Amino acid sequence: MTALPTPPPRVLIVDDELQVRMFVERVLRKAGYETTAVSDGPAAVEAAKLEKFDLLVTDLMMPGMAGDEVAPRVRAFKRGLKVLYLTGFSDHLFRDRVKLFEGEAFLDKPCSPQGLLEAVSLLVFGHIENPVRPPQ
Repeated sequence: MTALPTPPPRVLIVDDELQVRMFVERVLRKAGYETTAVSDGPAAVEAAKLEKFDLLVTDLMMPGMAGDEVAPRVRAFKRGLKVLYLTGFSDHLFRDRVKLFEGEAFLDKPCSPQGLLEAVSLLVFGHIENPVRPPQ
């Protein structure tokens, strides 16, 4: 009996900078992840209400709703969701808390495609995994 193929991990990307959103989405899609990208916190919360995601990749500093506000709102109804904060301001992430919660990590901007893939893999799989999509 052959095992059914498992669907690729689903990633919700939220960043107010179009170039960053496009970079993250391109890198993750090329590696085989399914992605949805939005430009702000409220749109991320709405998307998470409608679809199942394994990982939230969010900018920390955004107008209206910061990434560390988006994450708990989405996690309130998406238990077990992993969160990767992309930020050039990691000091802001630790302003009101001493450490990250379980299932959270941060990556400094700018980051390399390899660094992004490794951080995502560590959160989603617990180890560095080869790309989700097998080579063509």
